[in-house]
Amino acid sequence: MAYLKNAWYVAAWDHEVPEGTMLSRRLLGDPILFFRDEAGLVKALHGVCPHRYAPLARGKLVGDMVQCGYHGLGFGADGACVHNPFGAPPKNMSLRPYPVVELHSAIWIWMGEADRADPALIPDFGFNDPETAWVGKGYLNVKAGYELEIENILDLSHVQFLHPTTLGSDKVSEGIYTWKQEGDEVWSNRDIHGEMMTPELAEAMGIDPDALADRWINVRWNAPANLAIFAGAVTSGRPKAEGREAPTAHLFTPETATSSHYWYSIAFPKTLGPIGDQMAQEQVRFLSVPFELEDLPMLEDQQANIGDRDLRTMKLGWLPGDAAGARARNLLYARIDAEVAARENATRLA
Repeated sequence: MAYLKNAWYVAAWDHEVPEGTMLSRRLLGDPILFFRDEAGLVKALHGVCPHRYAPLARGKLVGDMVQCGYHGLGFGADGACVHNPFGAPPKNMSLRPYPVVELHSAIWIWMGEADRADPALIPDFGFNDPETAWVGKGYLNVKAGYELEIENILDLSHVQFLHPTTLGSDKVSEGIYTWKQEGDEVWSNRDIHGEMMTPELAEAMGIDPDALADRWINVRWNAPANLAIFAGAVTSGRPKAEGREAPTAHLFTPETATSSHYWYSIAFPKTLGPIGDQMAQEQVRFLSVPFELEDLPMLEDQQANIGDRDLRTMKLGWLPGDAAGARARNLLYARIDAEVAARENATRLA
């Protein structure tokens, strides 16, 4: 399966790589090893020892060096072999290092050409800045491809049917749906009026559970699969400015062609004080229920039905809410095709 390589993907939440430990994670089909050097900076290396293809995750971290647990070869943070217990370090054995940036409570990795890894290209998830926000964070490993995840978030009409007791209501299908493309971003927006939300959702939005509400759900997509939802509500008929909006992040990275990593979060400003931290933790736990018990099994069953077929070439049905997801996937496929063509051209000229 072809992936977009010259782009920023999330590899982990910041807390998943504490000092003195290593994290092994398969991304875009490749095993990657993460650790912090002695200065506390996150590093990423190809996770397989070039000697006999042993997984480096079974080794140990010695200062700034990753030591293979099979024959003791040691590799520095730049991937060079710096230690050989049997003689001089072999110069023909090294690991590929990957550019990484720690930003917005996450660790981002660039899987493509290192000289093109511009941190300014990381999409704006500033609402997750740990300096200014309390961030409740969750993670799921999903046995479904990341393209299904993109469409799941960009078409939230499903909340009426898949999440009827948590996130949805019978008013969702009556909402006003629009979508748009702004540069490389795709937006999917839904406005719902006169809605009786579930008590838990009303409480999260600061709405009297016995009152009707006007709710908005605006979703932003950035390639490859980094999405933000700006959802809020206000007592029905009142100005939107009086309502409460809580942004959530939905960050997907392919693990394999049929499985993906899913990092999700909700954030509240630190100006709220300790109550903001409490709200972030309570709300991320609330969200984990529909995500884990409703979205996850649906997506995994979809993938089981699709099998090894390529979603791109399958004949799919069409509903109005599919527009944003289809546009995002087409933009993604165009970038993948351009990369593949560039690599093939470079190979011909070599």
